Amino acid sequence: VEPEIVDKKDAVTLENVRGDIEYRNVSFSYNSEKQVLKNINLKIEAGKKIAFVGPSGGGKTTICSLLPRFYDVSSGSVMIDGKDVKDVTLESLRNSIGIVQQDVYLFSGTLKENIGYGKPEASDEKIIRAAKEANIHDYIMSLDNGYDTYVGERGVRLSGGQKQRISIAILILDEATSALDNESENFIQKSLEKLAKNRTTIVIAHRLSTIRNADEIIVIDDEGIKERGSHSELLKKGGLYAYYYNMQFEGLDVRE
Repeated sequence: VEPEIVDKKDAVTLENVRGDIEYRNVSFSYNSEKQVLKNINLKIEAGKKIAFVGPSGGGKTTICSLLPRFYDVSSGSVMIDGKDVKDVTLESLRNSIGIVQQDVYLFSGTLKENIGYGKPEASDEKIIRAAKEANIHDYIMSLDNGYDTYVGERGVRLSGGQKQRISIAILILDEATSALDNESENFIQKSLEKLAKNRTTIVIAHRLSTIRNADEIIVIDDEGIKERGSHSELLKKGGLYAYYYNMQFEGLDVRE
């Protein structure tokens, strides 16, 4: 199958990435009938942590998918360090981006092979260290075959949270949370904070407790960007974010 999105003839290599991201007048539709994004303008400074919140279908995932060019914009441009993502090679662009998805795909093979997939030369020691940082090592060691346990069709079935932790271990190894229980969330938050240090980080938040320390929270619905600000600023505003937050934590003693 020939991919629809390919390099331009004169595409350049994206090098020495700082991580400044800008969406300029970005519009996008999967087909000509329904426009998912319309005239989105957004700047994310290098090293900042930004969180997107809002109802399903509002375009949060689509905005993120335009950055590594899983789709191309219908109009406008997506920029990294001042370069249009269409002007750089897909390999160098995607090598600069790490993704932990809500629904994680693991290849049929051993856990060790999955964690080391992007870095085949990685030593067992490095793979184990990455798994420990992602809070999945103890579970792996509880399995009969440990890191040589097969996953996928021929092997053990992992829960959504366990698969996400494997995915985080892959990112940690490469150095490049909706399915988690509360205990795992605390461990993984620390792992992700370490991983995100000095990197531009975009989070699609389903559990709002995970994004209270974001530099900026952006609320998106099907009409576009509705609100933006820090957690405390948006709570004081009493708008859509405050509504979502209070709905999730109604009846709980939440300390700010």
